[in-house]
Amino acid sequence: MKKIRQGGCFILFLLLLSAVTPSFATVFYSKNEALELAFGKNAQVEQLSLFPDQQQTAKIEELAKGKLESGLFTFYVGKDQDKVLGYAAIETVTVRTKPETLIIVLTADGELRNVTTLAFHEPPEYQPPERWFEQLFKRPLAEMDFNKGVDGISGATLSTRAALSSVRKVMAIYQVMVKAQGKN
Repeated sequence: MKKIRQGGCFILFLLLLSAVTPSFATVFYSKNEALELAFGKNAQVEQLSLFPDQQQTAKIEELAKGKLESGLFTFYVGKDQDKVLGYAAIETVTVRTKPETLIIVLTADGELRNVTTLAFHEPPEYQPPERWFEQLFKRPLAEMDFNKGVDGISGATLSTRAALSSVRKVMAIYQVMVKAQGKN
């Protein structure tokens, strides 16, 4: 009987803890809403699935300054009457212990046009503001680095590093898999 009471007390403690522990998960946009933000309401959106080989993976990792976690990468290609408007990728990474999901939008020429946070599950004060992403727009991949003029944010160091890493990865994949192979 004593073990049952101790177990019951532990469960009660967990329930109380979960009631007072704040939940920070925020979803701002669905996938469909994000693609509409990226390309406009009337754009046709096609999915482009890419499977980098070992040589392409090595080149992407070199350019991105990070590892690829998957052998599959998906771009969403926005089109208006067969004219490519741009490319978008939805990237989810773990910041500290919880995920951050971004949509990273490139122009038809592979230049960074926009980054929007779709979901952020860390505390809100760790989320990079939209104005932080603006310093990255039109910046070449070679200059996507904190050591080359990208400003960090005190208190959001891990989330800005994660976001910058995602942007570099998307731009590197575009350069190696789309631009180099003439898929645009």
